[in-house]
Amino acid sequence: MKYAICNETFQDWPFEKAFAYAKSLGYDALEFAPFTINDNAYEISAEERSGIRALADQHELEIIGLHWLLAKTEGYYLTSPDEDIRQRTADYFCELARLCRDLGGYVMVLGSPQQRNLLPGISHDQGLDYAADVIKRADDVLKECNVTIAVEPLSPAEGDFLNTADQGADLVSRVDSENCLLHLDVKAMSSMGEPIDGIIRKHADITAHFHANDANLRGPGMGDVDFLPIMQALKDTGYDSWVSVEVFDYDPGIETLASESIKHLLEIESQLQ
Repeated sequence: MKYAICNETFQDWPFEKAFAYAKSLGYDALEFAPFTINDNAYEISAEERSGIRALADQHELEIIGLHWLLAKTEGYYLTSPDEDIRQRTADYFCELARLCRDLGGYVMVLGSPQQRNLLPGISHDQGLDYAADVIKRADDVLKECNVTIAVEPLSPAEGDFLNTADQGADLVSRVDSENCLLHLDVKAMSSMGEPIDGIIRKHADITAHFHANDANLRGPGMGDVDFLPIMQALKDTGYDSWVSVEVFDYDPGIETLASESIKHLLEIESQLQ
């Protein structure tokens, strides 16, 4: 297994300190929230991009990609019936793909529930078509940058669009591009009413990326979720990409969240058959 951690976990730590600490714990990669650099990806200079990539290289860390793609932005929306808004959103995805490439990454996790919840009068099926349209408009640049958009189903507590892995797979099918695949998140799968390991096995052929966390919004091993069948399913299905720690409840503190998460994952990995 390959372990990464989302960089916003380190909150207000300087990148130098965060990178060094992540590496010291045994993480080999970082997943970036663009807003930790600048709320507007268009304003992230070439110098900033190359500097962050060089700093990661210095600490022998890979930057695998981006998530929270539309967080803290304005004017973009994934499921809007307005074609101009969809085009602006697609254009922004193109810029994010360039940012992802410039940082050395190759996957962008498409969650951002506040910029995709269904607008009044829009059905889920219509929302799927609008979302597919946005991603298709960005597809040429995704291919050019060798970046994959990984569609992220989320729980009903976070939004009303893409609440199951099956719905995520439906969107992937509608886009019909090798640069649009599925992302799975343990916290989100905990709300889907199916065994998590079963969901992993069912969608293994289109899963590009994976988030490890607990239903209680903390890291793996910090709640009631049993990670043994989850990790076993990843191994059995030949998943060979990153297991990336993403948390939402920061109360335990940065050091505890980062250290206990990877400690638990390594302990579970040692028990796999």
